[in-house]
Amino acid sequence: MSSRTRTRAVKAAGVTTVRLPRQRGRRAADPFVIVVPERPSLTWQALSGLALIVWKHRRALAPLALGLLAFPLTAVLHVFAGWSAFLLGAAAAGPVLWLVIVQRRRAAADKTVWGWRIALAVLGTSALAWAALAAGFGPLAGPLELVWLLTLIAAQTAWLIVRRTH
Repeated sequence: MSSRTRTRAVKAAGVTTVRLPRQRGRRAADPFVIVVPERPSLTWQALSGLALIVWKHRRALAPLALGLLAFPLTAVLHVFAGWSAFLLGAAAAGPVLWLVIVQRRRAAADKTVWGWRIALAVLGTSALAWAALAAGFGPLAGPLELVWLLTLIAAQTAWLIVRRTH
């Protein structure tokens, strides 16, 4: 191979560079440089498309993100701080306490408001109780996976309903 056709610069990743030598009769002209980018794989295109969809709908998927974050977080708590289950168990009473305080200060005039408050308290209690059990026994112990999935579906559904109605 002639030294005139070899590339001398370091190529960027994913780019194929073809250098054509000087043509006869055109001594003063620079050589042509053709840069051909490599096409991304189908897997890369699918993952980038999925990432764009998730980024576009990130506010609507907030409970899903929190639920997916809670699963490995409780696994880490189970391994390194098993005692945190007692703290999370005590915190599970917080949503019920919130419901009692809110109902005493501002009594719900409408049954739908009362229903949403109860649903929110049940969902919060369920999530914190799951976190306490998952931190104590591990997130994959017994039926905790199913409880996590059902709580996640309920939270995501309630979130989407609230976002549509308000």
